[in-house]
Amino acid sequence: MKKTNRLTLYIFIAMVLGILTGYLVNIAYSGKDGGQVTVGKFVENVSILTSVFLRLVKMIIAPLVFTTLVVGIAKLGDIKAVGRIGGKTMLWFITATFVSLFLGLILVNILKPGADMHLVDKHADTGIKAADMTLRGFFEHVFPDSVVNAMAHNEILQIVIFALFFGVATAAVGELGQIVIKFLDSVAHIMLKVTGYVMNFAPFAVFGAMAATIAEKGAGILKTYGIFIGEFYMGLGTLWLVLAGVGCLILGKRGLDLLKRIKNPALLAFSTASSEAAYPKVMEELEGFGADNRIVSFVLPLGYSFNLDGSMMYMTFASLFIAQAYDMHLGIEQQFSMLLVLMITSKGIAGVPRASLVVIAGTLSMFKIPDEGLLLLLGVDHLLDMGRSATNVIGNAMATGVVSKWEGALAEPRTNPEL
Repeated sequence: MKKTNRLTLYIFIAMVLGILTGYLVNIAYSGKDGGQVTVGKFVENVSILTSVFLRLVKMIIAPLVFTTLVVGIAKLGDIKAVGRIGGKTMLWFITATFVSLFLGLILVNILKPGADMHLVDKHADTGIKAADMTLRGFFEHVFPDSVVNAMAHNEILQIVIFALFFGVATAAVGELGQIVIKFLDSVAHIMLKVTGYVMNFAPFAVFGAMAATIAEKGAGILKTYGIFIGEFYMGLGTLWLVLAGVGCLILGKRGLDLLKRIKNPALLAFSTASSEAAYPKVMEELEGFGADNRIVSFVLPLGYSFNLDGSMMYMTFASLFIAQAYDMHLGIEQQFSMLLVLMITSKGIAGVPRASLVVIAGTLSMFKIPDEGLLLLLGVDHLLDMGRSATNVIGNAMATGVVSKWEGALAEPRTNPEL
């Protein structure tokens, strides 16, 4: 069995074992004296596995993004080429964002998951700070005031901005820049090797994440929110079909090849509820797929800030779900206004903790929807985030493959895809 296939199998086994372990802990201690404390200690301890893995991944994200992007831009060697590729990339991102938001809007109006809840506004504190909706706040988040600070906090978009300037400048100085390019290229290959070591810890992280979630929330939460969760995942499935369909329309049969290759990183993102955890593996699979490494290094980091398709769909779906729960009717004009607001405010906050909830909180206040409705989502946000993260991986992988095709830079696969 191939190493990548083994990792997929181990992750799946770890996910099943984590669910079973969490369930056994929950039914053994819930409702008993001191049981909540015991469960809390179990959750705290087993979550260490996931926390360590995600910290290791974050450890490599900044140097990996910076080195690969600088090398990719420098090798393009032409600012016009950077602009051309950037334009095609943003065209796909903006279109995919609109489709994701619009699909969420259509489905939540058809399914009406919150229509039967009939909640009353109680002014409860959610603990979620609304997003900074100002134009100044947006640009201050996009452009770094310190590249060291951006790297320290894994602000991917800010790292990308600095890498764009650095890469173009490196290419512009000619022969002097070749030393830097060779050095950073070597660092990038070293970081990819480190990535391979880190990925071996993924099954343990998956076990910890699933065990902690089920032990704390109990399997009953799936039943309580079953309709909402089921309808949201049905929406994500529809979005997967749209992304895969458009990708295969452009890439032909190779679109299916790409989907086969990214199943492992998508599963990793799903089980850890973190698309960041899958970033290094996605990069590796895209290069194996035949996408130009310069384009991969350019498009993928941008995608992690501008092309979070799963999160986009969730924002309209969740915002209108809360409005329905409070029996608030929003007209078509208000719903389209909400869609446009979300298109703008959602960009560039990928590094913000619980970014989707932060943006939703700001949107609710803007449209006078009770923001304590977020409490409906907090209990199941992790379960929903799993699907969002996997969808983000699929969307960014497809975007990179399509831009490579548009640029005529899609080579033959380096290895046969996993079966």
